[in-house]
Amino acid sequence: LAGRYEAPIYGMFEIQDRIKAFDWASAGLEMPAVSLYGQPADETGTTLLWDGEWEVTYVTFRDMGMAFGVALLGIYILVVGQFGTFRVPLIILTPVPLTLIGIMIGHWLFGAAFTATSMIGFIALAGIIVRNSILLVDFIRHTTDGEKPLKQVLLEAGAIRFKPIVLTALAAMIGAAVILTDPIFQGLAISLLFGLASSTALTVLVIPAIYVALRGPDWRPDRSNPLQTVANPATGDSTSASQQT
Repeated sequence: LAGRYEAPIYGMFEIQDRIKAFDWASAGLEMPAVSLYGQPADETGTTLLWDGEWEVTYVTFRDMGMAFGVALLGIYILVVGQFGTFRVPLIILTPVPLTLIGIMIGHWLFGAAFTATSMIGFIALAGIIVRNSILLVDFIRHTTDGEKPLKQVLLEAGAIRFKPIVLTALAAMIGAAVILTDPIFQGLAISLLFGLASSTALTVLVIPAIYVALRGPDWRPDRSNPLQTVANPATGDSTSASQQT
């Protein structure tokens, strides 16, 4: 298959639609069952079993999906150890699935199929995006000292951390642009370019929005509660920052 059916899944859907549209009763035949992977449960009847390139594609994406899940779990555990809370890592990981917005738009603009190299690019983005999120969240946590409302802290964090976040993204995007015309690694380049572009913009918007949704724009830590007082590693001063997100 080639052209619009270059990716196996599109050709499979087209053939399955034609199988369903065919008048099997008038031909005196029974419509075959369709098995996407593995041996059919009932081998007494007629079954259309997809094999070959589709099986390789299925196994590849299945294994990479499992590896991606393990990688996200590992990142989550590391961030929990760094910040000592279970909620902050969830905020930090939020921009990761949002990269799919840019990745899908990029593949649509280039008319490219989402291939195994595209999936590799999506997985590779996780580390870069988490780093950018940590830059922003860490600054927010260290700046939240009770003297400024949360809204002002978020605005300062976005303004100060925006430049290093953008520079990190641009460095990776420039490297990916070199292989954009390569027929094999084009999917990887598209995922990196458009995924980074969308995630960079969404990181500085979504993370502050989550903070405001959880705390409110005027929230300040309760400095009168000794249970909420921790040391600020930036200054050595004691500030109320427990339950921070």
